[in-house]
Amino acid sequence: MGQALIRCVPQHPGLALAGTLDQGDDIAAAIGQGDVVIDFSAHSVTAPLSALCAAHKKPMVIGTTGHTDAELAEIRKHAAQIPIVLASNFSMGVNTLFWLTRKAAEILGPDFDLEVVEMHHRLKKDAPSGTAKSLAEILAEVRGLQYSEAARHGREGIVGERTRNEIGVHSIRGGDVVGDHTVIFANTGERVELTHKASSRETFANGALRAAQWVAGQKPGLYDMQDVLGLK
Repeated sequence: MGQALIRCVPQHPGLALAGTLDQGDDIAAAIGQGDVVIDFSAHSVTAPLSALCAAHKKPMVIGTTGHTDAELAEIRKHAAQIPIVLASNFSMGVNTLFWLTRKAAEILGPDFDLEVVEMHHRLKKDAPSGTAKSLAEILAEVRGLQYSEAARHGREGIVGERTRNEIGVHSIRGGDVVGDHTVIFANTGERVELTHKASSRETFANGALRAAQWVAGQKPGLYDMQDVLGLK
């Protein structure tokens, strides 16, 4: 993602790359070079980075996923001091999928069984993907359920009949797949499927850069791409 961001910056008038940082670099020494910090790193890095950004009043765009509850709590705390866009996916298409998923769940109602299937490249470290989790969280919210209680991460053995209050979340890994996500609404006699397939990381990079331009003018708070795209 870092390389994709570097490639895409020239496509955005008004943006300039102030610097790049990788593992082992001195972030504190470079924090003053730019106006907005974009984070695509590792979940353990984001919280201390957000603390540093808050101390220097630098807005953030966070595309890293896989955070623990404690790490997310730290990020939310720092969002009281600086504007932060935290998103599991910066693709315009995926954020449209988020919107469509909510609307479909509301329209189709409780009679439809809900399943989420995602596939990524073999090198992806977290599962399910942040996008798949976001999709399942949307479904859970519409149904009035808690994601942590409703999610069923795969099934094995004699698990019994499917319940009304479960949301299947299934992760597939292989090859160089950038990211495929499908939301399935299944009822007796019919099925609705909403699918998004990404073929280039530049889709996410361009969305993150759009978010960087947007967040620079915002008040402190925690935002997502739905805010950036005006879908709320």
